[in-house]
Amino acid sequence: MVATTDWSTIATLATALGTLVLAVATFAAVRSANRAARVAEAAYQANLRPVLVPSRIQDPVQKIRWMDDHWAHLEGGQACVESVGGSLYLAISVRNVGAGIAVPFGWALRDGASTGEVPHADAADFRLQMRDLWVAPSDVGFWQAAIREPSDPDYPWLSRAVAERTAFTVEVLYGDNDGGQRTISRFAMIPFVSGDTCRWYPTVSRHWNLDRPDPR
Repeated sequence: MVATTDWSTIATLATALGTLVLAVATFAAVRSANRAARVAEAAYQANLRPVLVPSRIQDPVQKIRWMDDHWAHLEGGQACVESVGGSLYLAISVRNVGAGIAVPFGWALRDGASTGEVPHADAADFRLQMRDLWVAPSDVGFWQAAIREPSDPDYPWLSRAVAERTAFTVEVLYGDNDGGQRTISRFAMIPFVSGDTCRWYPTVSRHWNLDRPDPR
């Protein structure tokens, strides 16, 4: 007896096999496209990412103004820490070593020079920056703030630190010009006293990324 070929079964198996091959190819293509999209997104984010550090000693002097018409000359690599007429004025000469524009959003203070092991302040507790301060990539700019009310919780210890010339900490919250990639940079404000002169030198100890996984 001669076996007959079941062409219907063969056609069904061939269709199933073709569908399987197509599914595997589609899965591989989608996975490759997703990987390429992630790489492109990472490259795009890197092009927008700002990183603020203290400026260099040889960077130019900047003349800055506060809203109450107080002025100061801010030298490269230094900070401004002043008590004038009961108001406390703070500023840091910064350089943006990242690839994107840096836009400070807020700031927080801490008594003493905090090390990198101390957690940063909660982002919700940062004081709002009262003006937009834009720092272009590979360029110099500044951060500034002021405390004018003695009832402010940071006023007593900060006024004492200024008078006694002791170190304290400034944390600056900033991001890119789209409002993303929020970063906190911690600056220790270190006084250098020579006779009657006191110069303040900021040093950065840690950067935290708030909108993406931290490598640490």
